[in-house]
Amino acid sequence: QLQAYGGGLVQAGGSLRLSCAASGRTFSSLSVGWFRRVPGKEREFVATITRSGGMTYYAGSVKGRFTISRDNAKNTAYLQMNTLKPEDTAVYYCAGDQGVWNAVRMTVTSKYDYWGQGTLVTVSS
Repeated sequence: QLQAYGGGLVQAGGSLRLSCAASGRTFSSLSVGWFRRVPGKEREFVATITRSGGMTYYAGSVKGRFTISRDNAKNTAYLQMNTLKPEDTAVYYCAGDQGVWNAVRMTVTSKYDYWGQGTLVTVSS
């Protein structure tokens, strides 16, 4: 199972770090993705990272502000979010995929095998 946590309320321009903790499986066998959803909209891709952490890929809206990383020894992935904007307000989800990593394909929710419960991030203006 995957569990995202670390959300909260932050002012615009601030930072938050989300964590995605894995249990019950070999975390290092999963590529990880972060998605977010605003009420009334589809889940939106944010970032993804390979099993080793050697490659990453970001949505254009967060590139340069967000950083995805992972620590396989701790069975945890992270999403460091800097320079937050009100439009970043959403429920953030982490997901795991057992298949072959492909940057473009990892932007699609159906690519992922496992999903965690989300964590709410609220950015005030």
